[in-house]
Amino acid sequence: MSRLLVFQHVAAEPLGTLDPLIRRRGHRVRFANFERHPDAQPTVDRYRGLIVLGGPMNVEDREQRAHLRTELRTIERMLHQGKPVLGICLGAQLLAHVLGAPIRRHPQSEIGWYPLKTTEAGREDPVLAPLGNEAPVFQWHSYSFDLPQGATHLARTDGCESQAFRYGEHAYGFQFHLEMDEALIERWLANPTYRVDLAELGGDEHAIRAATRQHIAAMQANAHDVFNRFLDHVGRPQRRYTLPSREWL
Repeated sequence: MSRLLVFQHVAAEPLGTLDPLIRRRGHRVRFANFERHPDAQPTVDRYRGLIVLGGPMNVEDREQRAHLRTELRTIERMLHQGKPVLGICLGAQLLAHVLGAPIRRHPQSEIGWYPLKTTEAGREDPVLAPLGNEAPVFQWHSYSFDLPQGATHLARTDGCESQAFRYGEHAYGFQFHLEMDEALIERWLANPTYRVDLAELGGDEHAIRAATRQHIAAMQANAHDVFNRFLDHVGRPQRRYTLPSREWL
């Protein structure tokens, strides 16, 4: 039975709809919850893949949040071992940073629903292809990453060029949140910390709810296909990668 390691940063950002897909396929899940255990030092050798979830912190916070340095080192080790890695939002930024890409505050936050436009490579990608040319996705981020050197650019929005990338055959970074369902979106809209982000953007929660009713079914169908294709990588033969040596201080 394959074992997956999952990095969770806050209770408000769980696996969402990805959780039942993982369990239905018979994978065992081990959570490293850094909100509860910030000093955790997970080892990766016994796991066949890693999923790094989102959170309200940022890569630049690693001086105050030592677990971010732990995560960077762990992601690097997983890549060295050629194991599948999926980074979502903050997780994608951490993956991009391990690969040498800068992370910076985005000129304008993306919160709510946006049309995701795939590149030619994205439309042919083994994981992202189910999204087609364009698909509605849910976003909640104020930071973004540059495309890492050697990575394949898979998707963009009009306001954010680097929305998805693949590194090698098994590592993926998604800036957007395919894992959402309607209940989880409502949870974010009610969260005081997240509401500050929404207020700073001047966002309209009623418009987000209306767009959710319109788009959630299509996104969940796409998420089912995309996530299952990523999970197909778990258990495949591993190809090791050589990365530049870095010290996560």
